[in-house]
Amino acid sequence: MNAPETYQGLPVVVIGLARSGVEAAKALHRLGAIVTVNDLKPREQSPEAAELEELGIEVICGGHPDGLIHADVALLVKNPGIPYTAPPIKQALELGLEIITEVELAYKLSDIPMIGITGSNGKTTTTTWVGKMLEASNLHPIVGGNIGIPLCQAVAEADPAVKPTIVAELSSFQLKGTQDFRPRIACLLNVAETHLDYHGSMDDYVESKRKIFANQTTGDTAVLNWDDSYCRSIIPYMEAEHIVPFSIYEELGASITAASASAKAPAAALYVTPSFIEGVEDELERTIMYTDGQTEIAIIPVHELGIPGRYNVANALAACAMAIAAGCKPEALAEPLRAFRGVEHRLEYVRQHDGVDYYNNSKATNARATIMALSAFQDQDIVLIAGGLDRGSDYMELMPTFQSGVKGIVLLGQTRHKLAQVAELAGIADIAVIDEAEDTVAAIEAAVVAASKMASKGDIVLLSPACASWDMFTSYEVRGDQFKAAVHKL
Repeated sequence: MNAPETYQGLPVVVIGLARSGVEAAKALHRLGAIVTVNDLKPREQSPEAAELEELGIEVICGGHPDGLIHADVALLVKNPGIPYTAPPIKQALELGLEIITEVELAYKLSDIPMIGITGSNGKTTTTTWVGKMLEASNLHPIVGGNIGIPLCQAVAEADPAVKPTIVAELSSFQLKGTQDFRPRIACLLNVAETHLDYHGSMDDYVESKRKIFANQTTGDTAVLNWDDSYCRSIIPYMEAEHIVPFSIYEELGASITAASASAKAPAAALYVTPSFIEGVEDELERTIMYTDGQTEIAIIPVHELGIPGRYNVANALAACAMAIAAGCKPEALAEPLRAFRGVEHRLEYVRQHDGVDYYNNSKATNARATIMALSAFQDQDIVLIAGGLDRGSDYMELMPTFQSGVKGIVLLGQTRHKLAQVAELAGIADIAVIDEAEDTVAAIEAAVVAASKMASKGDIVLLSPACASWDMFTSYEVRGDQFKAAVHKL
């Protein structure tokens, strides 16, 4: 990518009036570029347009006009969610124009060190945890990216005098549009099949995720999941100086320098002892450990973590690895690990009713996320509420988990019949399909009532859809909020 100052006096186009697009437009305008912002939404649905127009930025709403994209456009910044098949993006590709996302622009605007966090599941929890750890150690984090504030806003508002660190949650959509982006600490939590409707193939999806490490080199740290086969496979190809794996299944311990004959020697590791391996009793006390290959430090007993679930133990390991790489002392991490109670819509406790606990995990937009959520309640029977946007999956990967812990299931949305077939094959006897409702509120209320009738005292009712929300709801947040309202209405 060209240096930002080279766009002075040149036409640039920003596609999408979401928060990241607004901040990208402002940043380019401050650099002296001739900025045009375009959005498909009509003007009356685009309140952000007025703010940009007051700055002298041209805003075109209601469609993509002829002439918007032309050979003299020096740069196109696209909203991450806009697919590369959209007409203006296709036209820009055909013309060979430079196309980036706001993440790349923010990186070029500032030398503030960045921690980048990506993965199919657990990004928001882990990013938030890292922010709280750095804050507890007075390291002045700014949390942004896919959560918090857009990165262009973060770099514009940061006070260099306090030496801040930007902690960024990054989606595959954002990373796909990067070129030179180089987080000094980068983490890949896991890889699961998702977003194939956007990426077109699993290869494109994982390559987009892998770009978080693409430009790392001397002095940089790469944190990745030793238990994830894809994460483990890319270690020999990484250029980061420091590689830090984390594992809940292998006690990497002081032998990390010889962890794999085919991989680069890790610089440090985070692990659990005793590990979560088959045959180890759950009631044994497990402890999160850190090692640099010479010394081992106990950070916190697993049962003291502020949020439940084996997958949240993995998120905690990743967060600790990044926090230590950023300068936190291992012994300073226990308190933020205890105090953090999770993020809304991510295994969020709602209430107890008639002896049944209700949890909102609306953020589970793929099958793996639902599997992980179900595994958090291994000692209780679960009534699952699931279903949503059909992205083409057959959901057969859910069957083993359905067989082991789901006593009943309530299904809605486009995938309800697919999921019902999987539930039947798994031997679940109590299956309810919500077919017709006046609106989304009525549908989710019907689902909650059906689930409450299936549940007995001591059970869990869990909303964990395994699907995106857009077939019925405008967002997973709306879906989760309506679920919580329905639970409180019982």
